[in-house]
Amino acid sequence: MNTDVKFESLPPSAKLVFKVLEKGGLLTQKQITRESYLPSRTVRYALDRLKKTDILEERFYFRDARQSLYGIKNF
Repeated sequence: MNTDVKFESLPPSAKLVFKVLEKGGLLTQKQITRESYLPSRTVRYALDRLKKTDILEERFYFRDARQSLYGIKNF
């Protein structure tokens, strides 16, 4: 399954989170919530869906070990 097909099958919330990350670069979940105006639970679900389709990368956030940084994978 190619990336375009994976992206088209995502729910609207995941597509919005993708666009926020595309524009903002590496962001924490809290920053994504603030930028997208989505509830944090919806953002968590969207991030999970993006991870399952292998579009998203998750990195360690050195400023606060309780959080992660999320970004779009380079293809």
